[in-house]
This record gives sequence, structure tokens and C-alpha cells, in this order.
Amino acid sequence: MTQIFRTVAELRANGARWRGQGERIALVPTMGALHAGHLSLVQAAREQRCARVVVSIFVNPTQFAANEDFGAYPRTFDADLEKLASVGVDACFAPTPDEMYPSGFCTKIIPGGPALAGLEDRFRPEHFAGVAQVVTKLLNAAQADCACFGEKDYQQLAVIRQMAGDLDIPTEIHGVPILREADGLALSSRNVYLSADERKRAALLSQVLRDTAERLRAGGEVAAVCAEASRRIAEGGFAVDYFEARHAATLAPLATLAEGPARLLVAARLGKTRLIDNCAI
Repeated sequence: MTQIFRTVAELRANGARWRGQGERIALVPTMGALHAGHLSLVQAAREQRCARVVVSIFVNPTQFAANEDFGAYPRTFDADLEKLASVGVDACFAPTPDEMYPSGFCTKIIPGGPALAGLEDRFRPEHFAGVAQVVTKLLNAAQADCACFGEKDYQQLAVIRQMAGDLDIPTEIHGVPILREADGLALSSRNVYLSADERKRAALLSQVLRDTAERLRAGGEVAAVCAEASRRIAEGGFAVDYFEARHAATLAPLATLAEGPARLLVAARLGKTRLIDNCAI
């Protein structure tokens, strides 16, 4: 049975009991609307020698801009709890906004480095400050030995790694490979917004990523190959925000693959739904 904690004090008291028994604790931060990708993070947490896994469910208002879908973001708490119990999650931390941001709360974190890479931050300039703020609070609340984040939100993962290192947060940050549908579409809570026709076309993103990675490994010129990838996606009915090759650690732009380990990252809108994806080269 998955225990539910609503306050930081409750979560910390329970964590202290587990640590007193010599058990390692893992945290999996989520905004709910759980799917198999989230559950794969739980499995990855177990693989980090963590006897106890805490999954947080909190739709964080500070990472949504005024024009984004905070109010419409899917909230399926009862179904989420059933899924957590089915994979043996020990505890769910589900705070209220007032618990996370009580009256008088006024501290902000301003991330730099990968948070200013010119990818998601170009289109969601307030997003990573909100992410850094809530993740810092969750890591401090759980005081976990490790925390697992999906690689689908790759820039976010880079921001969190940078932040944890810069602020000497002792929690180990682990990235977990993207879980995909049979046709390659990356699992995402926002996929429910796709119409039936859009869902069929959405797999083009992962197909173009794979094809582009192969062309670059074969010696294709980075700028030209990425430009062609953007054209293919646009021809498939998407409005492309970006399709770029970046350094896998720093997210700095790459002119050639010789400049370091590389990652392809894409963001595009299909109808009203904005999809992101990425892959290693």
C-alpha cells in the first residue's frame, strides 16, 4: 500500500525512519497524470539500490506562464495512486500549493548555463526558474539519496544536474531513457491532447530524429541535415519551434560532431499540442 504524505514534515519524519533502518531512498518527481514512462522511473530508482521509492505528485504553478495550460493540465490523482501501488511505490508526496508556497514565500532561483541554451527557454522563458525552484524544494523535502528524471525533458534534466552540482545538493541525479509507444512516439502526459489523426502523424518526430542521427553519424553536415529535418517535420503538418544538434552535457550549439558528445533536440506543435523529443547521436 502506498502511503500518502501531504506535508514536508510528514515526509521527512517517515524518511528519517527509513534511514534509521539503513535504507536508501529514491525520489521520482512528477506532476501526475502518470503513464508507463513515469513507472519506468520507479524501476530505474530501484536499480539505484534504493529500497524505498517516493513519487511526488504536484502540478507546479510557478513553471507555467500565463498563456500555458496550468488549469487544463490533466489531474488524475486516484488513478495515479492505483498505478503507484501496482509497482510497489512506498510513498506519494502530494502537497498542496499552500504547503509548497506558503504565505510570504518570496525566494527565487535563477538558473543559468543549460537553462539559457536557446531551446525551451526561447519559448518558455519563465519555465526553468519555476522548475529549479520546485525541484530544489522537493529534493530538500525528501532528502533522498537519488532522484530520477526522464530524458524526454532533456534540457530540464541538464538544468537540474547543473543546479544540484552548483548548490551542493547531495542527492544523486539520474537520467532515465525515454519510453516510447510502438510507433516511436515518446510517452507524455500531453499526448492525450492529440486528436486521432494527430496521434497518427505524431510519430514523425521520432522517425525524423532517428533518420537525422543516422545521417550525421554517416558524416552529414550538421546545419544542412538539421535544416532538412525541420523541413520534413513541417511538411508533416507540424509548426517547428526548433530542431538542433547540441552538446549532450552543456547544450552548447555544435558545428560538427567532433566538438563533443551530441544530442538532437526537437520541439514542434501539432494542432494545439506541443511535443518535444530528443535522441543521442
